[in-house]
Amino acid sequence: MILRCYIIVLLALILSGCKEESASTTKIAGLPDPDRGKRLYLSQCVACHNRDPSKDGTTGPAIKGSSHELIESRVLRASYPPGYTPKRKSLLMKPMPFLRSAIPHLTAFLDSSSEDLK
Repeated sequence: MILRCYIIVLLALILSGCKEESASTTKIAGLPDPDRGKRLYLSQCVACHNRDPSKDGTTGPAIKGSSHELIESRVLRASYPPGYTPKRKSLLMKPMPFLRSAIPHLTAFLDSSSEDLK
């Protein structure tokens, strides 16, 4: 009887662990994570861009909906993709190549249609 209780408890713990893992398909599949992009945006971008990416910031323009190509060019090389016309003509943004692996997450956040930034 005691062995049966231990088995049931063990099985319950295993199943509860499986539930947590499967709930986070973004992390498992390696897909871009808008929540991670939001944290990156709030820690790295709001110094120049607005806390709300759909609004202009103090020195940086609104960037909500920016293409992956634009974000990659600006973040990695502080340049613009071919044929792109900048919203502002400032040269304040510096390259941040250390953020290379975070660009898909940042793009996913900026592409998302409704974000609660409060």
